[in-house]
Order: sequence, then structure tokens, then C-alpha cells
Amino acid sequence: STQSTWGIMAAEFLGTNFVTKGGVQDGGVLDGKKLVGIYFSAHWCPPCRGFTPVLAHAYNDMKEIDADGIEIVFVSSDQNQAQFDQYYGEMPWVAVPFGDGRKASLGQKFGVSGIPMFVVVNAATGEVVSTNGRGDVASQGPAALQGWLNQL
Repeated sequence: STQSTWGIMAAEFLGTNFVTKGGVQDGGVLDGKKLVGIYFSAHWCPPCRGFTPVLAHAYNDMKEIDADGIEIVFVSSDQNQAQFDQYYGEMPWVAVPFGDGRKASLGQKFGVSGIPMFVVVNAATGEVVSTNGRGDVASQGPAALQGWLNQL
């Protein structure tokens, strides 16, 4: 099934515990999602602060189009927990906990050389659908979702 495949992929790439709006949750957060967007960003980065509200607006619209279409995972380059907490407060999705070792491994896996970077992957296989999710969202808004889904 998609979920068992995704479970393997999640454990390999993203782990299972995430910060959510209801606190830290272990497992289940990404179950049944078709796509996962991995958002590398930080509060101290002006282009990041400019893109986050654009992405948040598009994400909320995408959720209305297809509730299981995508989940976004914030991977923080903030300098301390307080910055993370403040910045994550502006985001409607989930996050890798601040200071977690997954930040380095994910950054390396996806070749992150600058932020903001928004990578979209196939939730079932872990294959990259777009390394330029930022550009896709900036140019197409929530319509970018259908373009990504069409590649699955």
C-alpha cells in the first residue's frame, strides 16, 4: 500500500516525529499524503520571510483543493529556539524540531545551497517532483499543486 511504502520513505528521509500546531507528534503526520513539500527557511533571511506568507496562502488553498494532496515540512535554519518558535508561529504546516540532526541530512540530500528552498517529493516513493517549488508557487500559486500531482 502507499502508506507502508511511504512509511519506509518517511523513516529514511524525514523521520516520524514533527512539531505540529498541537505539539510534537510521533508518526501519522504524513500518512496518506500524495506529496511532501520540504521547506528550508529561516526567520533571519529576508527572502524567506517574504516567501513564507505566499506559501502559507497557497498551502491553505491547496488543502481546500485536495486535503491529502500535500503536507509541508519546515526545516529551520534559525539560530535559536525562540526564533524558530516565532517563525513557526506564522506557518500552518508541520516542522522538524529545532536543532534536529535531520536538518543537515535533508539539506545534503537535496543539495540546499541557499534558502528559501522548497523541494516537492512524491510521498510514496521519495522521488523529487520539483526542486523549484518556490518558483512554482510564486508563478502559479495553488495551481502548482495540480502540476506536481500530474507528475505522480
